[in-house]
Amino acid sequence: MKWIYDRYKEKAIVERMSSLKTLVVGANGQIGKHLVSFIQDSDGIEAKAMIRKQEQASFFENLGAETVLTDLENDDIDTITKAAEGVDAIVFTAGSGPHTGKDKTIMVDLDGAVKTIEAAKAAGVKRYVMVSSFDTTRQAIQDAPESFAPYVAAKHYADEWLKATDLDYTIVHPGGLTNDKGIGTVEAATEVDRGEIPREDVAKVLLETLKNDATIGKEFQIVTGTTPVEEAVKSV
Repeated sequence: MKWIYDRYKEKAIVERMSSLKTLVVGANGQIGKHLVSFIQDSDGIEAKAMIRKQEQASFFENLGAETVLTDLENDDIDTITKAAEGVDAIVFTAGSGPHTGKDKTIMVDLDGAVKTIEAAKAAGVKRYVMVSSFDTTRQAIQDAPESFAPYVAAKHYADEWLKATDLDYTIVHPGGLTNDKGIGTVEAATEVDRGEIPREDVAKVLLETLKNDATIGKEFQIVTGTTPVEEAVKSV
C-alpha cells in the first residue's frame, strides 16, 4: 500500500506545483529580479512581480511575468491584500539595506514585512517565504554595531511576527550578500559559519524552498558552499 500512498503524494505535489503563482515582494531588487527570472524559467510556477513604478514593469513583462503596482512603504494592508489576490505564495525579498536611515529600515524591513504578512492572511495565501538577515536573534541585536542594530532589530521582530502566525512560513537567513555570479552551490543549515553568498544563489535557494514543502515551519542560514542548491535545501 505504501507505493499507492507515495504515488498519491507525488500526484498531489505535482498538482500543487502546477498552480503555484508567487507574488514576489521587492521584485525590482537584485534578489527579486533573479527570483522572478528563475520562476519564469521553472515548470509549474509563475511569478507576479510587485513593483513601485510603472517604468520597472518592462523587465518583468519581457519575462512573461505579471506585474502589480504597489508601494510597500506607503500603501496600506488592504492595498497589499489586493496585490496578493489570486496567488498561492508570497516571497518577501524587499529590504532597505543596513546602511539606510532608521526610518527607512522601520518602514520597509519591519512595517512593510508585517503588512505583507497580514495581507497574506487576509487574501488567504498560506505559503510565505521571508528573506531575513543572517542572524536575527536577540543576542545579534545586542552584538551589532550601533549603525547596524536597527536593521537587525527590524528583521528580528518581522521574523517573530511571521512565526506567530499560522502561515506555512519559511525564513531564509543569507550571509553577506554579493553581486558575484552565482555558482549554484551553498551551505544551508540551522546554523552555519558566517560567510558570503551571491544574490543570484539566494534566489536559487528561494526557488527550491518554494518547491519543497519540507521547508515549511523552518528557518535556516545560507552561505556559499559545496552542495548543489536543490540538495542543500532538501537537507535543512
